Amino acid sequence: MLSAKVNVNIFGKLSRDLYSGYVDSDSVSVKKAYVLSSEPVNELFSGIVVAVATFDDNEERLIVAQEGEIYYEPDLRTSFSYLKNSTLTSIRCLYEKSCGAIIFYKSRTNTRILLVKNNNGRYWSFPKGHIEEGESEKETAIREIKEETSLDVEIKEGFREISDYCPFGKIRKHVVFFLAQSFTDNVKVQEDEIAEYVWVDLQQARKLCSYENDLRIINKAETAIKLIK
Repeated sequence: MLSAKVNVNIFGKLSRDLYSGYVDSDSVSVKKAYVLSSEPVNELFSGIVVAVATFDDNEERLIVAQEGEIYYEPDLRTSFSYLKNSTLTSIRCLYEKSCGAIIFYKSRTNTRILLVKNNNGRYWSFPKGHIEEGESEKETAIREIKEETSLDVEIKEGFREISDYCPFGKIRKHVVFFLAQSFTDNVKVQEDEIAEYVWVDLQQARKLCSYENDLRIINKAETAIKLIK
């Protein structure tokens, strides 16, 4: 149902930008819907499904917005926190935002970066995780790195790279990567999240990473690391 184009008959306004309605379409099985819009909404709203949410009545509802308007999970949870008679319990989103970092460690002999492989993944990449409500991008990166690797890192200013991709066909991922320095290479992984980790030099990292976005970010990181004394 995510990304489906639907028409919603509006029943009422719940807050400044939140409306309730009913989907007038046979293309989706769920008919009850909420509409999010920064502009006033009339009796009929046309948009796309940006999330499928379950509330404390165990009933699913579609969340619909104008095509091109991006809502991440923290945004949606904030919008629905003002509902008086209903509590959001779970949500599947079309747009996902994560933050992480290319972590480097400088020893006396070389500089290495940390690659991880998730339990549900087949490819090497960098530590990252979903942004949570109330967090800044850097706060998310630092928290996720600590949770996944036990490392305390120092985020370096002036480096912020974006990776946009669609891993599952419809889900649209937006990942922000920073550059972070670790002062130890002693990693203790979060076993329910990370299957493997490895410290490698930049040349080895290019051999292990297969995605074009990751290779681009490694090249950018190499340039930035050379400038750090």
